[in-house]
Amino acid sequence: MKKHLIIPLALLGLALTVAFQTTPETLAIGANAPKTDLKMMDISGKKITLKDIRKDNGLLVIFSCNTCPFVIGSEGSEGWEGRYAGLNKIATEHGVGMVLVNSNEAKRDAGDNLSDMKDRAKNHGFADCHYVLDEKSELANAFFARTTPHVYLFDKNMKLVYKGSIDDNVDDSKKVTQHYLTDAIKNLSKGLTIDPAETKPKGCSIKRVS
Repeated sequence: MKKHLIIPLALLGLALTVAFQTTPETLAIGANAPKTDLKMMDISGKKITLKDIRKDNGLLVIFSCNTCPFVIGSEGSEGWEGRYAGLNKIATEHGVGMVLVNSNEAKRDAGDNLSDMKDRAKNHGFADCHYVLDEKSELANAFFARTTPHVYLFDKNMKLVYKGSIDDNVDDSKKVTQHYLTDAIKNLSKGLTIDPAETKPKGCSIKRVS
C-alpha cells in the first residue's frame, strides 16, 4: 500500500518542481507588452493606459519612484532621474512614447503617493513626462519588473526590444560610456539591430505589498 502512494507523490513533486522552474521570471525579448489597457492615474490628473501613450515607433516604460537613491541620487551619486527629461525628448524625437511608472505600493505613505509624484516631477524637471501610479504594483508584476529604475522599450507592434538599465553610470552622466537606452531608441527608429538588447537593471527593489 505504501509503495503505491510513494510513486504518485514522487511524480507530483517532480511535476511541481518542473512547473516552478519553467515559470517565467522575466519578460523576454520579443514578448508582447502586458496590461496595455490597464488604466493608471497620471500626474496630469487623467487615467491613461500604455496604449494611450504609445507612439508610431513604440513605447518606453521606466519603472521609477521618488525615494530610491539610484533614481533621485545621493551623496556621491547623481542618480538617473536627472536624465528623464532628456530621454523623453529623445523618445519624442524618434516617435516613441514614454511613461514613468511608480509601483512602490508599500511606500505610498512614505514619499511615493500621487501628490509626491506631482511635486517630484515639477521640482526636478520632468513634469512634461507621463508619470503614473501603479496601484497594487499590478503593472510591475505583469512586467516582472524588479528595480527602480527598470527600463522596457517596445517597438511599434508593442514587442519588447530592449530591457535593463538606462546607461552604465548612475553616478555621473558626464562619465557615461555606454548609452544603452538612447542607442536602443535611435536604432529602433531606424530599423537597426539593438545590441545589447538586454542589460542588468540596477537600482532599489520595487516596494510591493506582500
